[in-house]
Amino acid sequence: MHLQTVPRTITVPGRAVAADETLVRPRVNGMVTEIIYTPGAPIKQGDPMFRIESATYEAAMVQARSTVASADAGVRQAQSAFDRAQRLLGSGATQADVENAQAALDQAQATLAAADASLTLAQMELDWTTVTSPIDGMASLSNVSVGDLVTASQTTALATVTTLDPIEVDLYSPAVRLQQIQNEITNADTGVLRNLNATLMLENGVTYDAVGQFVAPGFAVSTTTGTVETRFSFANPNFQLLPGMFVRGQVAFGETSAFLVTQTAGVRDRMGNLTVWVVEDGKAAQRVVTDVGTWQNQWIITEGLNEGDQLIVDGTSMLGAGADVTPVPVTIDDAGIIHDAAPATGGN
Repeated sequence: MHLQTVPRTITVPGRAVAADETLVRPRVNGMVTEIIYTPGAPIKQGDPMFRIESATYEAAMVQARSTVASADAGVRQAQSAFDRAQRLLGSGATQADVENAQAALDQAQATLAAADASLTLAQMELDWTTVTSPIDGMASLSNVSVGDLVTASQTTALATVTTLDPIEVDLYSPAVRLQQIQNEITNADTGVLRNLNATLMLENGVTYDAVGQFVAPGFAVSTTTGTVETRFSFANPNFQLLPGMFVRGQVAFGETSAFLVTQTAGVRDRMGNLTVWVVEDGKAAQRVVTDVGTWQNQWIITEGLNEGDQLIVDGTSMLGAGADVTPVPVTIDDAGIIHDAAPATGGN
């Protein structure tokens, strides 16, 4: 056995979720006159999706402009009266006249400010008769038809826009396992986590191309599953991942020095301890070892083995402590299958 630098990973179930999902709702009342977008097609923020009848809001806009013009004229008239009263103060106008003119000017300016605000609101409501997408994403089927009456207070959305690229995946780690990893990090066994990432395997067994970047850790343990949710973000240009899809995620969180032991060579005893057989002075000896997970069908052993130990990987079910052993060199392929080692060949 030889110490190796082994990647530390944990494989856990997960579920894809939309990075962003927005319900598209009307902000004004009226009849739907046009559905502009194509359901199931990509849409950009600000792209028009629906049109609502605008005649009422166009009329309100004209009225608001007229009110602003009238209020502006009132301000000019009040300003002129105030200026005249100031000029005539002491020669035909009293201080009371000046104060009254000032009050009239203030009132006219307030009326103009209110008219401007009403014009702004009228413009906004007219703009809102064109319902646009609030985010980039994929648009759902419409929940309304042309001719339907919609209101600003309705609870039913007109449609939904979902961001699929990037997409996020929630991975569910057992709380006990996550605590063990955190302890190892604190003890500097695996180094400091700076670039936590994850890879995915889809339900059909295919490995997803993109590597996910860490978004946020979980801060609560599920009372029903005992797991902690951790979120990663994945590029999804072809929309291969869809919200709700179940996946398996492998999270890499550093490296450690350890021995790799094929899983067929290790057995759990009744106490849950992992045990292996080694050769000591030509005899079989059983060791209790400490594992920190698996890597490529092999146990990652951090305690219980020493550099140069000979591990017994086959025929362990018939072994007893102290039994004579004649070691035969073997190799183990990536699938964990044991093969006799090829004999060395000498040259001429």
